Amino acid sequence: MTTPITEAATPDFAAIKTKQQAAWTAGDYSAVGVTLQIVAENLCEALDLRGGQTVLDVAAGNGACSLAAARRFCEVTSTDYVEGLLERGKERAAAEALAMAFQVADAEALPFADASFDVVTSTFGVMFAPDHATAAGEMMRVCRPGGKIGLANWTPDSFIGRLFKVLGSYVAPPAGVRPPAKWGEHDYLETLFSGAAKIEAHSRVFNWRYRSAEHWVETWRAVYGPVQKAFGALDQAGQQALANDLLDLIADMNLADDGTMVVPSRYLEIVITR
Repeated sequence: MTTPITEAATPDFAAIKTKQQAAWTAGDYSAVGVTLQIVAENLCEALDLRGGQTVLDVAAGNGACSLAAARRFCEVTSTDYVEGLLERGKERAAAEALAMAFQVADAEALPFADASFDVVTSTFGVMFAPDHATAAGEMMRVCRPGGKIGLANWTPDSFIGRLFKVLGSYVAPPAGVRPPAKWGEHDYLETLFSGAAKIEAHSRVFNWRYRSAEHWVETWRAVYGPVQKAFGALDQAGQQALANDLLDLIADMNLADDGTMVVPSRYLEIVITR
């Protein structure tokens, strides 16, 4: 039996989303998103996509999953609330001569009719929406009965889950908002998607590969909005302390012994039948 989701406080979700949007716009998430293409390809295989199916990619970023679905001859609509990321997705689609639609959209208020799509996807995207229950409800609403929802979500113990804990120790997250990595917990998904016919979740690992730990810090400080904003909120001493903590995190998880960085990050690959 699942427990209803209740918030300890009533957050101002609109204000939180405005700040989040500014953070994701400030960086260049596409520089990170392109490295995650294998996750999107594997998710589309897990969903057993078929040519001609209508697919909505939510919080698509620069379109990793959108492109993967389009390569399988699906009719794809790629959405995000950061227009600049959709533009990067358009560039990628044009380079591969893949036809798809692009639309600015809020994951918590999708501008589509009920049961509009055969498949709804999100890879490391919708999990960052502040109002988890509303975002999950919107994905369920626009997916047709019998259709599928495919997700890839970082787990709390993953590299990204631990990264956000480090960031939160320097810049407090919004009060009353559950951590994004809750989406990487199977029991929590059972609650969020309690009306689904079936939920299948499998543990997967993505390896972050960089020239070195220092290269990762330099890159993500420049392109990954939440990391960039955390550094920007600190004085010089605080920035050095944060950099040191991030290097310590990488050292704790790094599998490489040649000076490079190979850090595994666990995520759940989820297929939900509507």
